[in-house]
This record gives sequence, C-alpha cells and structure tokens, in this order.
Amino acid sequence: MSVSSNSFPVIIFVLIFLFLVTLAIHSFPKSTANTTGRPPRQLSVDYYAKSCPLVDQLVASVTSLQFREAPVSGPATIRLFFHDCFVEGCDASVLIKTRMGSKELSEKDAEDNKELAVEAFDSIKKAKSLVESKCPGVVSCADILAIAARDFVHLAGGPYYQVKKGRWDGKISMASRVHSNLPQANSTVDELIWLFKSKGLTLEDLVILSGAHTIGFAHCHHFLSRIYNYKGTKQPDPNIDSRLLKALKMSCPQFGGNYDVVAPFDVKTPFAFDNAYYGNLEAKLGLLGSDQTLFLDPRTRPLVQNLAKDNKKFSQLFAAAMDKMGSIGVKRGRKHGEKRKDCSMHL
Repeated sequence: MSVSSNSFPVIIFVLIFLFLVTLAIHSFPKSTANTTGRPPRQLSVDYYAKSCPLVDQLVASVTSLQFREAPVSGPATIRLFFHDCFVEGCDASVLIKTRMGSKELSEKDAEDNKELAVEAFDSIKKAKSLVESKCPGVVSCADILAIAARDFVHLAGGPYYQVKKGRWDGKISMASRVHSNLPQANSTVDELIWLFKSKGLTLEDLVILSGAHTIGFAHCHHFLSRIYNYKGTKQPDPNIDSRLLKALKMSCPQFGGNYDVVAPFDVKTPFAFDNAYYGNLEAKLGLLGSDQTLFLDPRTRPLVQNLAKDNKKFSQLFAAAMDKMGSIGVKRGRKHGEKRKDCSMHL
C-alpha cells in the first residue's frame, strides 16, 4: 500500500535481487475525510447489466495485455486503487491532473503519490477509452479502476472476485488531503489501526490488505532509516534478518545512492500474488518497518501466523477485504459525483 516502483528503473540491482531470493528460500522452512459516518451506498455486481453488460470483459482485454507488456502495471494499479480509496473514498479522485494555474494541487501530484507508476494510469486510460467506445458516458472511472485492480490481482496469481459497481467519480481532488490519509513506511501498528478504523476497516482488514505487498517494489529512501538509523539510534532495526540487511546496504548506501534503485517487498516470490509475504515477516524479512511491525505486535501477530500457513485462506480473505475497501466513501448521483469521459479531468 505504501510504496512501489515508479516504473522498472534502469538500475534494479539484479545481483541483490538474486541474492535476496536465494536467502529467502533458505530462510523460509488522521483522516480528514470522514467516510464512515453512514453506511456505504449500495453497489451491485450487475449494475451495468443493461447499460454496459461487457464492461468486465472490455477492461480485462486491456489489463491482460498490459500485464504481459508491462508487468509493473499489476502492483502499480493495485496500489493506485488503495491510494484512491483511502483519500476521499473510491471515486477516482487520484486520477485527476492539476489544472494549469491552479493554486491547489490535485491528489495525483501530492508528494505521497509522486511514485505512483505511470503504467497504472496508462492502464486505466486505455481501459476507459475502450469502454467509452462501446458504452459512452456510462461507466465511471472509479468502477474501471476497481475492476482493473481485481484483474491485476488475479493475473498475478491471486483470487478472482466479483467487483460490485455503481461508483460515481468524485468532484474533489486535493493534494493537501493525501498524506494524513495514507499509511507510511514507518507507521506503527497503533497508527495503522487508527487509520484503517477511520475508513471503516478492522484490524483484520489491516493485516489482510497489507498482503498486497506480496508483489511490487519500494525505493531505497522508504527504508533507508530502518537499515542505518532506526529511530535515531544510528543503528539498524534489530528486527531485520542480518543477511537481508547486508544485501540492502549493498544496494542502498546511506548517502549518495541512486534514487532509481528498488527492492522487492517479498524477497521469496516477488512477482507472485501469494501468502509468502506473511512467512517473510515471521523470518524478519519484511522490507518496510510498517510491514515487519505486524508480526512484532501481539494484536496482529496471530493473524500473520495464520495467513502464513494457508494461501487459500489468504486468497479468500483478501478478496473479501478488497470488496469491503472498495465501498469506502463511494459517491452516487450528480449531487455528489460525476461520470468523467476523461479520467484525468473534472467535467
């Protein structure tokens, strides 16, 4: 949820990647938008049954091609969906570009969203264009984003679940509302629980949705303090495997490192949507502090341990949690929403 690569960078440190995979195999035996004040508006799987019955197939034709041509589209689009839903609700407000001359930046241009990969935006743009050609003015960008995120979860080996539809696109997109509504790389469990609760999500949802970090990458600067100056101690986090620490230091120097260098969230199966993420936490192989803390805290550790044992259970629970998250703060009707033809611009 927190971070993934801006695109496959030029320097992806193949050597460290291979080293991490090898070690993992051997090591593994303040919300400003109140979206929970009222129940979520009704969504339904067959919302477009008459107006655009083939919407899922149309989006799938785009996502399947994107996944083959640019695999980073998978984790990038899933992350895009998270960032959309946690700020203003699931209303495609994260897709809006800042208007020329505007004093207020849009969500897309917020500091926390600058690493959202262009491939994710391209996926939604292409899918929207195809859907508009078949069903003009009918399907919202918000619904297309939700469908595309589901597709990429499945294409990477995760569950296929029915996406409920009926979201309208939001009329508000403000960069100033982003930071306090997103988890950070060093968030504590208390901070994460509070944030998720503010969205109507439980502690269980927090642990399950964090499993999205089973695919994707993070830039060095998101874990640099963890490996060099943990909590101001000038020492690394003691809760990190020594071999992982050594490998990360090789590719991420404390000073003067290349910004384009990334590391996989899941060092065991970085391209497969599975439950290995949780086993990594048990083995002190979590990349971000906000990941590893889920195993350290007694409130979240039992669920981490259970999910590490059962991939089928993880898939089932993740699908349900994505459905629940997809209902956060949805907009319905012209009073609260719009149906954009261009996902990057308000009507």
